Amino acid sequence: MTDIIKEILKHIPKGKISEACFEGANIVLYTKDKDFFLNNTGVIKKIVDEIKKRIELRPDPAIAMELEAAEKEIKSLMPKEAGVGNIIFDPQRSIVVIEADKPGLAIGKQGSVLREIRTKTLWIPVVKRTPAIRSKLIENIRAVLYQNSDYRRKFLDKTGHRIYDGWIREKKEEWIRISYLGGARNVGRSCLFLQTPESRVLLDCGIDVASDNHAYPHLEAPEFDIKELDAVIVSHSHLDHSGFIPYLFKFGYRGPVYCTAPTRDVMSLLLLDNVKIMRSEGKEPIYTSDDVKEMVKHTVCLEYEAVTDVTPDVRITLYNSGHILGASLVHLHIANGLHNLVYTGDLKYARTQLLEPASTYFPRLETLLIESTYGGKENVLPPQREMDDFLKRIIKETLERKGKVLMPVLGSGRAQEVMIMIANMVKNKEVPPFKVYIDGMVWDVTAIHTAYPEFLNHSIRKLIFHKDENPFLLDIFKRVGSQKERMEVVEEEGACLILATSGMLVGGPSVEYLKHLAGNPKNSLVFSCYQGEGSMGRRIQRGEKEIFFKSGSKQENCEIKMQVHKLEITNHSDRRQLMNFVYKCDPRPKKVIVNHGENSRCLDLASSLHKQYRIETCAPRDLEAVRIK
Repeated sequence: MTDIIKEILKHIPKGKISEACFEGANIVLYTKDKDFFLNNTGVIKKIVDEIKKRIELRPDPAIAMELEAAEKEIKSLMPKEAGVGNIIFDPQRSIVVIEADKPGLAIGKQGSVLREIRTKTLWIPVVKRTPAIRSKLIENIRAVLYQNSDYRRKFLDKTGHRIYDGWIREKKEEWIRISYLGGARNVGRSCLFLQTPESRVLLDCGIDVASDNHAYPHLEAPEFDIKELDAVIVSHSHLDHSGFIPYLFKFGYRGPVYCTAPTRDVMSLLLLDNVKIMRSEGKEPIYTSDDVKEMVKHTVCLEYEAVTDVTPDVRITLYNSGHILGASLVHLHIANGLHNLVYTGDLKYARTQLLEPASTYFPRLETLLIESTYGGKENVLPPQREMDDFLKRIIKETLERKGKVLMPVLGSGRAQEVMIMIANMVKNKEVPPFKVYIDGMVWDVTAIHTAYPEFLNHSIRKLIFHKDENPFLLDIFKRVGSQKERMEVVEEEGACLILATSGMLVGGPSVEYLKHLAGNPKNSLVFSCYQGEGSMGRRIQRGEKEIFFKSGSKQENCEIKMQVHKLEITNHSDRRQLMNFVYKCDPRPKKVIVNHGENSRCLDLASSLHKQYRIETCAPRDLEAVRIK
């Protein structure tokens, strides 16, 4: 038995615990003693305070109420207004998952309903929100997890043993290095490899969707061995940060993937869509849907600001990054206090229509790894309000001339921002109601947003929780679900707005719409996200008026006559926000490593941070390793 479990059991009366195991970093104790489960007089809390690890006491499955009787009891205890749907039992773990339209009512005041369920049924109730827009993907993910609960239990126990078998309380004196396998002085294929004497951890593992020659991270680097990999941590769901993770599973990785629940769901959706897009373009996908499913089975979801051990000497805490739903800053506490670093992934240090700004307060911080997508001196963006007004003007003018507005968007982030902005425009009667067609993954991602309103900003949470007004559910939003419906939108007379993926016009329905709408000067094309080097979006932004499309073995050309607008609206921080983020970091980092930006922007931001704040900075290139400690 692992030493940490032996240490815990010393503090518990003999014979009270029937089984002890791990669920990742969590330590789970089972008891057959009903009274001890319900009234353990703070024994567990004292142990938690002592060893600083998460411990959960559950009833042994042998004493839990029978399934049918328990389901009947739960339904009788639940308020009708809660809108309880599925009730799913996980007998091996003594957990029952209750899906509800209104989780707050299902939980009860200060958890009163859940306490009653625990007491009467001896099951541990977990309440999950039913998405306001039905999400087949969320249903499938939950089904995969329920169907593989036995496998998950064994996998999480194995993960726990890896974490705690080398566990010691003392501070360790050891080295720390980070190798850049991708995302250094470029945007795309972010992949950082953290090494200590004890650990091998990947921070993100993405692809460059706009590149044919340099699309994938350098996993052939001599220091990387997939057999030694302990954990993968995903900052957020965009493919340039997550798109290569199923490939790891294809080649045998079976360790944990850590991220927030929204990141897991949106990431799965984007990965499956990427497989579909590659096949539609006649390319062989680098992984299959089975590999994505394998990734889901091994994903461990974390809440913001919950401290979690991922290896014997690495402990992580996720914080809001303000970028997209569920996106995280990753705080790593290494070797019991030896060093603390923060990897930002992508960040937005400003409140948006959708999210709160990135967190800047950390318990400790010595090294900061920061993105620089808009880190150059010239990347100072106009105020958000000014850009919103500009977009409103484009929409109004296009509607007045009976044209169509095409906005290529990333599935997650800016699309939902635009939806909220349009909802406000209509609500405030700035424009008469008009149709907004949503195509590609945007609708599915929006459905996922409705499942996790707690990750949205205060204003939207207030609308949803207290006023029962969900801005994503307005009648003006219409889903496009097939090629036939897509052509109906194109051929339909009258004005409308189309939100479609992909954001860089590198595949997906946005390219289909462009083919049909580009030749009409009444229409407008609005870019609102970063356009990668080599992408069709970047070429049109630069002024190309003739675009060639592959259609099977043939090539089609298309003349761009529609009005093209570039909106400097982004879910990334601009130059001022990046500088301000570093200034506001508490504590101030002693070293800053700049990544995820074009060469000149990385160097520019690194130089400016050094000059202004007298902080040591560097901007490594791909395949360089930086010794942190």
